[in-house]
Amino acid sequence: MSGLVEAKSGKPKKKNSVIQDIVRNKYLYLMLIPGVIYWIIFRYVPMGGVIIAFKRFNFGLGILRSPWIGLDNFQFLFLNDRFTDLIKMTIAYSLAGMIVGLITSVGLALLLSEMRVKWFKKASHSMIFLPFFISWITFSFVQHALFSNQIGTLPNLLANFGIDFNFYTTPWFWPFWLIMTGVWKGVGYGSVIYLAVLTGIDPALHESARIDGATVWQRIWHISLPLLYPTIVLLTIMGLSGVLSAGGDQFFQLVGGNIMIHPVADTIDTYIMRMLLTPGVSINLGQMAALGFFQQFIGFILIISVNTIVKYTKPEHAIF
Repeated sequence: MSGLVEAKSGKPKKKNSVIQDIVRNKYLYLMLIPGVIYWIIFRYVPMGGVIIAFKRFNFGLGILRSPWIGLDNFQFLFLNDRFTDLIKMTIAYSLAGMIVGLITSVGLALLLSEMRVKWFKKASHSMIFLPFFISWITFSFVQHALFSNQIGTLPNLLANFGIDFNFYTTPWFWPFWLIMTGVWKGVGYGSVIYLAVLTGIDPALHESARIDGATVWQRIWHISLPLLYPTIVLLTIMGLSGVLSAGGDQFFQLVGGNIMIHPVADTIDTYIMRMLLTPGVSINLGQMAALGFFQQFIGFILIISVNTIVKYTKPEHAIF
């Protein structure tokens, strides 16, 4: 009766409070606590250290008492002759990795979702996921065993066919190799979210399509991909935060100090790593903080810009 009076009066029902929601889903919130604590300690608290980028940091004085120097720490970036080329190469590798990684991750998720033998499906995804746990330094030894002219498997195999090919002195080969190995390592992890979305699709949609005579590819194109689209947009936007952080450990471990490969495989992170290991080159903590601030600031601008475009074209898929 009271609900009827409420409906007639036009007054909306009172929404559940936050406290009631926490009480109702207390176990879910308890499971969330470790993740929240991790992000606060290791992600949000360190943000205060960004002021080091604008100071001449002195360990004796500490962060707060170190003198302010404005944008002086950024000069070693913008006055560097190679800075423009490094940015171009970093962005190129980032975008190539994102595009190839997206295609392979979505494709793998779609293939796995169509498998009907459950044990084979789980075993396949586990094997594809395995490279994610292999460090780049471990993989660098595998690469050396494959490509080394002295003990390498592939050079010796090619030599049997009369082909003399040195992988470590062939620059054009490395962009393909670096992108391919990056995708190989991350495709299993990247496909997890897409596979979860596909698993949550109502089976009745596919059953109806089968009854109407739709083929596998038609069901993928008209059902699976449209339902994956919001997740693809979300992960792509979030991935833009690291557009200037491509390479890093992977490039440094696989390419190392090979100067013949540097013209085609040198990013901002690998360049800075080499400078830190070069005798006589001084890069202080403030300059490193300035580099990190610049990389994240550009990533932030890209996220805001792309999200704004999505908001005006597909508002329902925007992050905020």
